[in-house]
Amino acid sequence: MASSNTFQQKILGLQANLLSFAYQLTTNKEEAHDLLQDTTLKALDNEEKFVDNTNFKGWVFTIMRNIFINNYRQTVKKATVIDQTEDLYHLNISQDSGLETPEGSFEVKEISNALNAFSDEYKVPFNMYVAGYKYHEIAAKLDLPVGTVKSRIFFARKKLREQLKDFR
Repeated sequence: MASSNTFQQKILGLQANLLSFAYQLTTNKEEAHDLLQDTTLKALDNEEKFVDNTNFKGWVFTIMRNIFINNYRQTVKKATVIDQTEDLYHLNISQDSGLETPEGSFEVKEISNALNAFSDEYKVPFNMYVAGYKYHEIAAKLDLPVGTVKSRIFFARKKLREQLKDFR
């Protein structure tokens, strides 16, 4: 197990990446900051559970994703209306839950299919970028110049926009 100082420095070094990922998950600045804070606290509380020689960044991002999913499920559960009327009157009323739900599964499936149609030279850097890696990290991992990584991500975005223009 690494020293506590090193562990804290690693978490502090990931704050920008984590905030970016949190914003992608929540699409709300305040909620993203709350999620970042919850993730940081949970990671610090569970420092003893981290095993050296494992992917620290992946471990922390997994914590964030799980917190987001649990919070989302809790919110949905609280917003669930149980109709106890005899004739199920409330079930027949159109109700807005007030929640901004993620895009429907049809759109997600379309996006996944469009991404999977890309060649690996575009798909891999794009997926890494969406997962929170910075350009220089992707370049180092794939042994490519940073400019090449940026242009591949740009072209992947452009292709996605073209293929999914009906979903706007």
